[in-house]
Amino acid sequence: MAKRRDRLRGIRIIHEDAEVIVVEKSAGILTQETYRRVRGRGVRGGEYCVESALTDWVRKGQVRSRLRVYLVHRLDRETSGVMMVAKTPEVQEYFRSQWGDVTEKTYLARVEGGMDSESGVFESLLVEEDDLRVHSTSDVSRGRLARTEWKVVRDGPRPLVEVVLKTGRKNQIRVHFAEAGHPVVGDVKYGRAQGRSRLCLHAWRLSFVHPRTHERMSFETPVPDFAR
Repeated sequence: MAKRRDRLRGIRIIHEDAEVIVVEKSAGILTQETYRRVRGRGVRGGEYCVESALTDWVRKGQVRSRLRVYLVHRLDRETSGVMMVAKTPEVQEYFRSQWGDVTEKTYLARVEGGMDSESGVFESLLVEEDDLRVHSTSDVSRGRLARTEWKVVRDGPRPLVEVVLKTGRKNQIRVHFAEAGHPVVGDVKYGRAQGRSRLCLHAWRLSFVHPRTHERMSFETPVPDFAR
């Protein structure tokens, strides 16, 4: 078992049962391999990631095994924290078809600039462009609803905020806070950061209704250094 766990670089298993695996992911680890276009076809990038590492984990070294894990949500490469994968397509569909009803994700983030109030909600339609950047749009035919609830935990020039996602759109927290004039500290893509400072965004808590037992399960990861 120890040798198998050593292969999970930057990934710590918190919980595993017949339906799901819950892990803590370190910053810098991809959730899923990237793809590039080669002669009109999508080709896997071959990077180490949560999806491939946990697929190897459930196969227990048996390369011909058909077992694999199925993503139900993602964390950005530079976002650390708790995430979950399904062990079957049926469990994947259970979560994806009713994500907002059976799950809740809570994040911690450091953002730039003092907030004008102690709590609030960002809500908009988000769309991803060809350059892979996400932004809000008024075009209802293109955008998907995104709702981000937040409250200030510790005030200051770079306040610490607790964020609850009511939807799970790509880069949702980063885009909403950047568009409000308070980008996440260390955000090179949407914020003011330069160089290699860490993205101060951490998936702190995850709770969900289990697909088999129908009991609510909750998991919490340690508070990262930037939030102390």
